[in-house]
Amino acid sequence: MRDILDLMRERHSARAPYDPQRKLTKQQLAAILEAASWAPTAHNMQNFEVVVIDDPACLQAIAAVETKTNAVFLRENFEQLSFSEEELRRKKTGIIASRFPPAWRTPGADFDAVAAAAEPQPLSHSMQGCPCLLLVLYDARKRAPASEGDVLGLLSLGCVMENMWLTAEFLGVGLQILSVFSSEPVEREMRRILGFPSHLKIAYACRLGYPAAVRDYVRVRRDVNDFAHRNRYGRKGLE
Repeated sequence: MRDILDLMRERHSARAPYDPQRKLTKQQLAAILEAASWAPTAHNMQNFEVVVIDDPACLQAIAAVETKTNAVFLRENFEQLSFSEEELRRKKTGIIASRFPPAWRTPGADFDAVAAAAEPQPLSHSMQGCPCLLLVLYDARKRAPASEGDVLGLLSLGCVMENMWLTAEFLGVGLQILSVFSSEPVEREMRRILGFPSHLKIAYACRLGYPAAVRDYVRVRRDVNDFAHRNRYGRKGLE
């Protein structure tokens, strides 16, 4: 039990640039995909496909695709920011503001104007030299039975993510989730490059590889007594 908890604690977003010359082995990829296959899914639907992209020419084509900053993202991202490590440790949720450009973290900013003024950026800024990309797709025509908005189906895709992530951590492989790939303009370009059909949607992408440098950041979690309620809401903790 200690081993699995330690692995969960060590799991993190490897946000640093990766060494593009240091490839994953077929055995490592097979283990990560095997872990995906055993993820719990609603009604055992297994409603996902994974496109493994490790061909340098294909990665280069994807890296050239441009994406634009979204005002909704900027506003909702701002709500999760802490402006010092002390604030982040006190709140125990969210992320540190210094990770983002000044225009994204200015109180009272007009985020519609910020988004409109932002220049398109190639996906290479997000991929950062990764030698392998996993694109997780799902069939938008299906849903878990009686699951409004397919909440259970989306939850299942999260289980796939966690299984792959824990396996990558165990193997010593860096992983970061790239949600930008699920935006409509990027998805359209990915469909053109990779040839997947229109009924398949992108849930998320994972960049895999070996960080070329160590990039430390403050990681915070709520204590169990902050979120656990025993027998009745409001009775905090397990005592």
